[in-house]
Amino acid sequence: MENEIYVKIKKAVKDILDIDLEYYKDQQMRRRLDSWLVRCGAPSWDEYFKRIRTDKEEFLRFRNYLTINVSAFFRDMERWQSLRETVLPRLFKETLISRPGGGLRIWSAGCSIGDEPYTLAMILDEMAPARKHYILATDLDRGALAKAIARGPYTTEDIQNVSTAQRNANFAPGGPPFYINEKTSKRIEFREHNMITGAYEKDFDLIVCRNVVIYFTSETKDLLYKKFHGSLREGGVLFVGATEIIPRPQDIGFRTQGISFYIKT
Repeated sequence: MENEIYVKIKKAVKDILDIDLEYYKDQQMRRRLDSWLVRCGAPSWDEYFKRIRTDKEEFLRFRNYLTINVSAFFRDMERWQSLRETVLPRLFKETLISRPGGGLRIWSAGCSIGDEPYTLAMILDEMAPARKHYILATDLDRGALAKAIARGPYTTEDIQNVSTAQRNANFAPGGPPFYINEKTSKRIEFREHNMITGAYEKDFDLIVCRNVVIYFTSETKDLLYKKFHGSLREGGVLFVGATEIIPRPQDIGFRTQGISFYIKT
């Protein structure tokens, strides 16, 4: 894709969809855009942008495509096990003292189709069922959020890491496809949110943002890590993807706690 064309696309995407592609890695986004134009069968970007100005369904399809979503329940099981064994026990102990009821405040940022916050709800129910926890789950992709709020459907592949006991406790009978039951879904507040430009709530014990920032530029990553730091309480934890590393976390105010976990100092 020629640079002049990409500049025009970025402007149109910002004007029409309110998504700023300047925050995303250039080459990766250019490849995705080239692929999309072929897939949708439009003769040119000019013609395609005319289409999405009047076709609401196509507008949503394109908007959802640009907000990349890859997820699964208990994705990277070893990291979730580390959360259970090393992170949550300390957070439970601290909040039992500092917060009435001892419930955790957790944010799943870039929650996609909901499997990550639902995974969190399952773990909290198993480890501290008597406490009233607050789980906020946000994403920019309205299609993904709609699926999360609808509690599914999820495929056999999506739930392959879910145990039989967890499935019985948290999913509606039947399947495939599979749906989260109402009891589990009521534990989560889903909300549309742009993590780059949107306002952040404060005083979180745990922020989970996994395999999201890898798609952004280095400058945007730095911005997000600083905003996450500001949104955590002292001693709170940022949980990132297994391949995501914060360079010089001490410059932001984090210290590492094994792979994927950063504690606010």
